[in-house]
Amino acid sequence: MKQYNILVVDDSTTNIVLLEAILEENGYKIDTALNVKEAIQCIDKRLPDLILLDLLMPKVSGFEFLEQLRADENTRMIPVLVVSAIADDDNINRILHLGAVNFIKKPIDIQYLVEEVHKILNSPTH
Repeated sequence: MKQYNILVVDDSTTNIVLLEAILEENGYKIDTALNVKEAIQCIDKRLPDLILLDLLMPKVSGFEFLEQLRADENTRMIPVLVVSAIADDDNINRILHLGAVNFIKKPIDIQYLVEEVHKILNSPTH
């Protein structure tokens, strides 16, 4: 079975530690980044199979990073699952319009997150 690589991008160390522990426990290889600059460095080293992305981050927001990912030929097809506390309809519609595959609201329902990650990584389009 292929070991999928997931990049977690969140400016909260607490959230990163939580997501990393949950996903590693489920057999995934995890890279982490506290901001978009670190995320780009991770992507340059190894293209992830999935990106978990927070929206509210310093300097470059998750919205802007999602736009950058979709504009780049090398990262255009990487599925992005947004994990954020910003859960109003306008922002959810915006991230889906920008190409995110789904949205998970913080605080995170761990079981739902694991199921969603599994579904995305095992979909026929992936």
